[in-house]
Amino acid sequence: MAYLRRIGYPGSTEPTLETLRGLHVAHLQTVPFENLDIALGRLLLLDPGALFSKIVERRRGGYCYELNGLFALLLRELGFDVDLLSARVPNAAGEFGPDFDHMALRVRLEEPWLADVGFGELFLRPLRLGTPDGQPDDGKVFRITQDGDARILGMGRRAEPEKPRYRFTLRPRELEDFGPMNVWQQTSPDSHFTKNSVCTRVTPEGRITLSGSRLITTTDRERTERVLTASERIAILRESFGIVLEDPGDGRDRRP
Repeated sequence: MAYLRRIGYPGSTEPTLETLRGLHVAHLQTVPFENLDIALGRLLLLDPGALFSKIVERRRGGYCYELNGLFALLLRELGFDVDLLSARVPNAAGEFGPDFDHMALRVRLEEPWLADVGFGELFLRPLRLGTPDGQPDDGKVFRITQDGDARILGMGRRAEPEKPRYRFTLRPRELEDFGPMNVWQQTSPDSHFTKNSVCTRVTPEGRITLSGSRLITTTDRERTERVLTASERIAILRESFGIVLEDPGDGRDRRP
């Protein structure tokens, strides 16, 4: 299967927890979270064919609606029972955004699991949905707590206090439900995706991130940062993320 080759996953495809964990890690280590097309004025479509073409055939990344939307399709193809979930991300003031601000996934196995390959820095392996206990993962601790009819995903690490990453409900949604917010995220001057470009993925040692022209590399022991020239940025996109941006005049759909 082309998608499995894209993420370099050679393991079992049986719909088990072990498979889900393996796919989740493989996806995060190979497919970057990125919004580079937004700066180029290109439309990000939620059509399954467009998602497959971009992420699998053209070996690009994407943001939450694209990455989790296509990952859900892969899981369903393999026999997993998957729901798309609407999540609300807090702003700098701690206020949660609107519905459909983010897409997460519930995977139903013997117990339900929260999966998410489209948030940037988060958990490496899926989390149990049915417990409020802390769940250690990749040097961080995650906790899912009840908040009325919703749940809040919190994340803490080492000496840092736990902070909410998003608030979500368990009501199943359809891909098209995220359409209006997908348009807003890539067109509104109030969206953080229109204010700065980012490209980031998990590495075996930690994480590599290109934020604007800043290259940030993190491991368990250190964080390094440096500003790149335009040519260095192009080289990093190619060498570290496998991305070669197409000619802006290639005739692809663009925002008006």
